[in-house]
Amino acid sequence: MSNLETLWQRGKKFLGVTHPIIAGAMTWISDSHFVSAVCNEGAFGCLAAGNMEPRLLDQEIRRTQALTDNPFAVNLITIAPHYKEHLNIAVKNKVPFIIFAGSYPRQPEIRTAKENGAKVLSFASTESLAKRLIDMGVDALILEGSEAGGHVGHVSLGILLQQVLFKVQEVPIFVAGGIATGAYIAHLLLMGAAGIQLGTLFVLTEECRAHPKFKEAFIRARARDAVATPQVGSELKVVSVRALKNKGFDRFSELQIELIQKRKKKEISHTEAQYQVENYWVGALRRAVQEGDIEYGSLMAGQSAGLVNQVKPLKDVISDLIHEAEEELKKVKARMQALLDNREGNW
Repeated sequence: MSNLETLWQRGKKFLGVTHPIIAGAMTWISDSHFVSAVCNEGAFGCLAAGNMEPRLLDQEIRRTQALTDNPFAVNLITIAPHYKEHLNIAVKNKVPFIIFAGSYPRQPEIRTAKENGAKVLSFASTESLAKRLIDMGVDALILEGSEAGGHVGHVSLGILLQQVLFKVQEVPIFVAGGIATGAYIAHLLLMGAAGIQLGTLFVLTEECRAHPKFKEAFIRARARDAVATPQVGSELKVVSVRALKNKGFDRFSELQIELIQKRKKKEISHTEAQYQVENYWVGALRRAVQEGDIEYGSLMAGQSAGLVNQVKPLKDVISDLIHEAEEELKKVKARMQALLDNREGNW
C-alpha cells in the first residue's frame, strides 16, 4: 500500500470511493452531469440543492443515480426556502450521503437522514460546534476555511486545523479552503485529515459546463482577486461570500453607501434597505455561470484561483493531484529519515 493510500484510508473507507477527494457543491455547476463525472473518476461528487425547486432536485438525484453506480452526496442548505422538502426528497431517494451546510442542522433532521440509510456530514467552524455536531449524531465533519469560494465563515483553514482537526478524533474530518495542489493535500493528510474538498480547481475541468468566460475569469485571476463580499458599515447586514472582484462588487459597495445615506435621511426603512442588499446578488451566480456575465455576475471562487491556470479533463486533474501528493510524501519521508539519521544539509 502506498503512503497516500495509507494516509487517506479512513476517508476512502468512509466515502466508499477510490479517492477521498470531494468536489464541493457549487450551485449551477454541481449538477447531475458534473457530479456523476466526478464519481465515475473515483472521486466524490456533491449535488448542490441550493435554492432549487423541489421537483428539479428530485429529477437531478434520479439522473445522477442513472449516470453513476458510485456513491455521491446531496448538499442541503439548511436556511434555503425549500430545505425541509429537499431533505424529504433526498431521503425518499435513498441518497447515500447528505451534507448539511449553511447552518448546522437540528438533531431530528440528522436522525431522519440516518434512519433512511444516509451517512451525514456537516460543516463545523469551531471546536465547540464540532463537539456538538458529533453529539447530535453526524458521521463526519467538514472544515472549510475562509479561503474557500462561495458562502464562507470568517476563520482561515489554518486556524480551524488547530481548533478542530488536531483535537477531534471521534469522526473522520475532511478539510477545504484554498486547496489546489497535491503537495498541500499530502501535508493535510499528514496532519490527520481523512480527505479533502475542492471547488475552484474543479471549475477548470472540461466536464464543468460553466460558460467559457466564467472559466477564463478564473484563469486570469490572482489569489488576491478572490475577496469576501464587502460590508461598508454596521447599519446593514451582509452575508460573507468570496468571489472574484468585478464591477458588480464595486456597485454593491456603492449601493450600500446609498442605502445608508437614505436611511439617515429617513427616505427608506431599514427593512427595505436590507431587502435591497439581500436582493442585489439574486440570480447573479446563474448569470455568470450560464450566461457569462463576468462584469456584474457573481464569480464565486476561492483564493486558490491564483493557483489554477488551465482547463483540463477531470481525469487529469485528479491524477495530477494524486501524483503530486505521492511525490510530496516521498520528499517528506526523505526529510524525516535525514532527521532520524541526524544528517545535516538536507533541509
